[in-house]
Amino acid sequence: MAEAALVLAKSILGSAVSKAASAAGTEISLLMGVQKEMWFIKDELKTMQAFLQAPQVTEKKDKLVKVWAEQVRDLSYDIEDCLDEFMVHVRSHSLSKQLLKLKYRHRIAVQIRNLKTRIEEVSSRNARYNLIKTESSNITDDVDSNMEYIRNNAGCNIDEAELVGFEAPKRELIALIDVTTMDGPDKVVCVVGMGGLGKTTLARKTYESKDDTLKSFPYRAWITVSQSFSRRVILQDMISKLFGVNALNDLLKQSAGKVLEQDLASYLRQELEDKRYFVVFDDLWEIDHWNCIRGIALPMSNNRGSRIMITTRDVGLALHCTSSENNIYHLKHLQIPDAIKLLQRKTKIADDDMNNDGNLRTLVTKVVKKCGYLPLAILTIGGVLATKKITEWENFYNKLPSELESNPSLEAIRRVVTLSYNHLPSRLKPCLLYLSIFPEDYEIKRSHLVHRWIAEGFVRAKVGTTIDDVGKEYFDELISRSMIQSSELGIEGSVKTCRVHDIMRDIIVSICREENFVCLIRSNGNHVQEENFRHVTYHDSKYHKKSMDWRHIRSLTFFTVEVAHVLDLTPSISSPKLRMLRVLDLVGEHFRITQDGINMIVLLCHLKYLNVKSYQSQIYSLPSDIRKMQGLQILDMGYTYLTTLPTEITRLEDLRVIRCIRETYDDLDPNEPVDCLFGTLRLPFLLADSRSRARAIGDLHMGCSSGWSRTGGDGVRVPRGVGNLQELQILESVDIRRTSSKAVKELGELTRLRKLVMGTNGASKKKCKILCESIEKLSSLHRGLGWLISSSSPPPYLRSLSLYGYIGEMTDWFRNLTHLVKIFLYKSQLKEDKTMEILGELPKLMLLQFFSSGYLPSTAKTMEKLVFGTGAFLNIRALEIWQMDGLKEIRFEEGTSHQMERIEIRYCNLKSGINGIKHLPRLKVILFDHTKVLRLRMLEEEVNKHPNRPVLRLPQGRSYHDLGD
Repeated sequence: MAEAALVLAKSILGSAVSKAASAAGTEISLLMGVQKEMWFIKDELKTMQAFLQAPQVTEKKDKLVKVWAEQVRDLSYDIEDCLDEFMVHVRSHSLSKQLLKLKYRHRIAVQIRNLKTRIEEVSSRNARYNLIKTESSNITDDVDSNMEYIRNNAGCNIDEAELVGFEAPKRELIALIDVTTMDGPDKVVCVVGMGGLGKTTLARKTYESKDDTLKSFPYRAWITVSQSFSRRVILQDMISKLFGVNALNDLLKQSAGKVLEQDLASYLRQELEDKRYFVVFDDLWEIDHWNCIRGIALPMSNNRGSRIMITTRDVGLALHCTSSENNIYHLKHLQIPDAIKLLQRKTKIADDDMNNDGNLRTLVTKVVKKCGYLPLAILTIGGVLATKKITEWENFYNKLPSELESNPSLEAIRRVVTLSYNHLPSRLKPCLLYLSIFPEDYEIKRSHLVHRWIAEGFVRAKVGTTIDDVGKEYFDELISRSMIQSSELGIEGSVKTCRVHDIMRDIIVSICREENFVCLIRSNGNHVQEENFRHVTYHDSKYHKKSMDWRHIRSLTFFTVEVAHVLDLTPSISSPKLRMLRVLDLVGEHFRITQDGINMIVLLCHLKYLNVKSYQSQIYSLPSDIRKMQGLQILDMGYTYLTTLPTEITRLEDLRVIRCIRETYDDLDPNEPVDCLFGTLRLPFLLADSRSRARAIGDLHMGCSSGWSRTGGDGVRVPRGVGNLQELQILESVDIRRTSSKAVKELGELTRLRKLVMGTNGASKKKCKILCESIEKLSSLHRGLGWLISSSSPPPYLRSLSLYGYIGEMTDWFRNLTHLVKIFLYKSQLKEDKTMEILGELPKLMLLQFFSSGYLPSTAKTMEKLVFGTGAFLNIRALEIWQMDGLKEIRFEEGTSHQMERIEIRYCNLKSGINGIKHLPRLKVILFDHTKVLRLRMLEEEVNKHPNRPVLRLPQGRSYHDLGD
């Protein structure tokens, strides 16, 4: 009986194993089928993306094509989502894990079937309505007519703009052309600026100047190039304008109308070789177009002092065309008074009307600002206002974004912007549209924008360069093409922040709305009704758009400003419907995310960019589920109660940025941990203020997890295994004392690290030695904050260095910093005789900052005198000094600091003054903020006599700053 039971059991078990194996085989077969289908829809996606970039679509000339393109675009978005799900839940796992994730595989299989059906429907719709035709389209003709319209429109406005802000640029441009030089090689001068700025107007006014300045050129021609470029048309136009229509006709007759382009080009080169000519090429768009003109239509050698002027929107193109950056004239927008005067002229508003009506003056000022002080925008919008009663102006101003979409009278300015957009390479178009996420007049940091572009997949990697550098190239190209405006420049001249022109932004928002790209939700309650947006941004709004399909949202951005109550955003970001989210960006300081919120966020497995940086947040730890965020690239958790990074973070191998800055203690004294512990147990029940209660709990949590330590500054403990994060470029901020020696050693394995911030206070000598050995290996390091000084060699390409606390004797360690551009020294107790000598030898140093050398031990000798010696600091641009209580004098000797432009002294008492500014030929600004200075009157006289006319700023008033003579 027992044996029979055993046989039966074996039979049942064998059958179960056989069925399981069969089922596994079926699942594997189905899985392979899913992967095959993924290749199909991936190929379809490539085709769709190519179609959406075609001129028939981007020009939006055919309404049927436009509708069909919207359907294709929505379908392409859904295919991208499906591909992302496949990569996260199936392809990136081993076969065994894939079999365990049958739920995800089944969902993806259903998605694929639905997508294939939709692909077939969209394709048949094209065939049914014959939307895309194979014969050549008339897009080029449309572009020609657009450009001709804009050319004519600009020409009509020349006289109107003549007396409003163009006389000075005209004089400067003529001086740049240098018309008095009668010999020497030809010279190319470029006028650069965004569309609508008046480049054509300025060039035309210069070309048609009524004085004798340009009459020394016997041969002159105005050639309109535009986006549509025909070599033959350009060549014929040049011959006709330079030598007359008869010359062109004779040339054509000689070859019985069969003259070749090379014959036309040869004729031009020969005829112009010994002649003095002045040719304007208006509205140049492509480098290839210029290469063609320069290579075949103009003589290679001409020593008659000939001149060529080019107008273009592209700085990069201008740099290619001319031999020197000094030959580029950057046309600026109108000054505010000129802009107001131009609008007054167009609307026939008298000065008395403006003076007697404060509301009218305010409204006019708002209108010209909205126009970005662009002449074309002011004239176009002013033309519409001129047809309306003044009482209607406010309403029109408020509706201007929608008016730009539909009002035929604003067609000129709309076309100027859309032409620039349509001409962008396909890789830059989503990057530009993405800027509509940011509020109006918002100053956008380059690093912030580039990191988001990369997370969204807009930036394509290149061989031999990092993806961050490619993203910066995209940013610089948009600046170069005059699509965005540079706002703040770094010390080396690179653009750090940008703004979007108001009119440009309104039209970008309009394009985004048409393409279901970005949904803006504002506090004023004006919300659009569409549901399929991929990017949602809240501008100071609590409004939650419930009708939107949150399952497909890829980025969610909140901009918060100071409000009566801090916004708790935890409910908004805790929805499981946000599973496709790639970017979560909470900008500002007036929002709160709780620990429950971060516990939900880490379940968003598609997330690549996470910024939850706010003093108001109540986050105590990063949960272990963070390991599920395998694609995470940016983690910004600044100013939380975090003290430790979890071990699971070392599994996120795509991480490029980690910013976890520990909050400082508020309600607790870490020197009295026992009292703090028992006090805090009572404190929350006694506090009525929820924010204070949250702060107290946060301090308690931070104190317990950090061992009640203030060491390490605002750093967090980094776990062992940090060396796995090979893509890491920024690590901020590390508490070295609490980080294990093993993890400190692993820091040396982060070979791509560009910025490292740490606190070393309280760390043992042994650990500091390990740290120095690790830093030596970081060959890519450009920025460091809070390091120790040792006898070891610094990273070879270090460009920015911040040091805090006592660093002992200055050593040759500093002499090796040959690439250092910026150095910040905080409470460093530097030796007066050695400091300036060693720092003055650094060949690339541009910014020197001393900060808060006060509050030092009573035995410390503070620096009383800063002397910039002869032959030292040859490249320095700026000097900043904060709270150096012992500092009495700053002196510049002859032959020092030839490049110095800016001096800022804050919270100091210069009892012996500042001397020798006459030796600083490029000085532009001296600022004394809460600083008193001896012999201020003499300094003012020296400033007034300075040939560069620097500005002396005294924010607190002269009497405050003056210590007398």
